[in-house]
Amino acid sequence: MAFAITSNYSGEHAGQYLAAALKTSKSLEYLTVLENVKFKRNITKVATSGMITNANCDFTDAGTLTLTERVLNPKELQINTDLCKKDLLEDWQAAQMAAGAHNNGMSGDFTAFLMSHLAATIADHVETNIWNGLDSNGGEFTGFMQAGNGHFENDAAIVEADNSGGAGTAFSASNIIANLGILAAAVPSAVYTKEDLYIYMSPTTYRLYINAISALSAFPFNHMGQYTPEFEGIKIAVCPGMVENKMAAAQKSNLFFGTDLVSDHTEIRVLDMQDLDGSDNIRVVAKFTGGTQHAQGGDIVRLD
Repeated sequence: MAFAITSNYSGEHAGQYLAAALKTSKSLEYLTVLENVKFKRNITKVATSGMITNANCDFTDAGTLTLTERVLNPKELQINTDLCKKDLLEDWQAAQMAAGAHNNGMSGDFTAFLMSHLAATIADHVETNIWNGLDSNGGEFTGFMQAGNGHFENDAAIVEADNSGGAGTAFSASNIIANLGILAAAVPSAVYTKEDLYIYMSPTTYRLYINAISALSAFPFNHMGQYTPEFEGIKIAVCPGMVENKMAAAQKSNLFFGTDLVSDHTEIRVLDMQDLDGSDNIRVVAKFTGGTQHAQGGDIVRLD
């Protein structure tokens, strides 16, 4: 008699698996994550001017406070795929399945393995889309640095560092420090001292930086004698999904990733089709949401 497992997770239970998947996306360590965005979330921006005046005995209205909003609207995404159990018999996971060609239902261990693989797939996809996704493409949401249509390129308030003075657009070990200097110099003074300020770069760019400072014997050690990834006092965030030959400087509190981990739309299903249609297929379904947005464009610097 076949032994089969069909696992269904929805709402908060599915959210627990998806939360674990998303946390393996490296860039999310350096973003503000909003976990329960049902449909959309308004990111409020506050700007004030002239509010502090000389004291007197009267109440005199002074200054302005301006509230503007930017909308974070996570996109609904899904995974639908079929796996053949026979293909797994040659894999080490076959040892976790009941013996016999017609007695090979999924074990609990294999379901956990499958969830882990699904988590890695979701994390890799989210990591890439955070920086280089485009909502008009199927299965993607718009990222910060997508060429032509990214959030940073569509906000005129964002500071664009000028690297036309010879630093070069294609990063190399010989020009990466110059490019970083241009980026750091463009960071607004009010932002430069913030604790959550980061320079976001790809692993390739970071490797070029390490190569350059190695040649100069100029590793930035802290007071404990430990190496800290930073440039001119700004911490470096190495993001696998960052677009090559591009960098950005921003606060973690100014960059947002939104998803919904508790709604009925959030779902993971692992269906053993043997009892349903007699096949040796495993059907995997996952539904989740994801999206990015920033708040204060004037506090962000991009270099590309």
